[in-house]
Amino acid sequence: MANIPAKKSLGQNFLKDENILRKIADSFDVTEKDLIIEIGPGMGALTKYLIQKSSDLLCYEIDERLKDTLLSFSKENVQIIFDDFLKRNLKEDLQKDYKKIYVIANIPYYITTPIIEHILASGLIIHGMTLLVQKEVAMRFSAKPGSKDYGYFTVFLQHYFSVQKLFDVHPHAFSPPPKVMSSVVRLVRKEKLIELDEPKFFEFLKMAFHQKRKTLKNNLQGYNWDRIAPILQNSGYSLSVRAEEISYETFVLIFQNL
Repeated sequence: MANIPAKKSLGQNFLKDENILRKIADSFDVTEKDLIIEIGPGMGALTKYLIQKSSDLLCYEIDERLKDTLLSFSKENVQIIFDDFLKRNLKEDLQKDYKKIYVIANIPYYITTPIIEHILASGLIIHGMTLLVQKEVAMRFSAKPGSKDYGYFTVFLQHYFSVQKLFDVHPHAFSPPPKVMSSVVRLVRKEKLIELDEPKFFEFLKMAFHQKRKTLKNNLQGYNWDRIAPILQNSGYSLSVRAEEISYETFVLIFQNL
């Protein structure tokens, strides 16, 4: 296993710290009726802990050099697909129905956002995700309104999940060491999602955050400001507020009133 060098083009940095691997694997309580999806298992450092769970395990690996290593983890409840995760139809890949589905993975940093978007666009109900990501990304995911890290994707995730940054991971925990600090972030699905037209809501959010230095009013010139202004004032915001200062709940109120 150690003779397989990491591919920079695939964003491979293999996590080797056993204590951190165990913490990630144990981040959710799963049952035999559940499924764990692992994206980019690499040489199976995390996989060896995930296969100890009672749930089914579905792994996606694009690097076929790792096939022999990963196939050694084959069990009746383990399925390994050697393909580009972003090209897969996740619903079709599921072999049966599950009570809950979790994503637990050390994902390639350069495609973190596309991976999450692909998961959420799949139509599967994901009950939770524990992801090892670049620290800056974790800060963005878990940011609060008014902070420099708060942006469109923060609010996008908050529509589905409660987001928590669990802990940081030093580059020395990897082989080869990445040039950035990493963090483990946990996303827990909200018990009840607010019902709205999601594509239009996310389009509205993208417009709101289009140019961060501009006020919300300037970014939302295509929307009816007379309907937006009263909600901002009633929520305690000034009319010159920027999107990065506004909470998810207020964005929902604004959108519902448009």
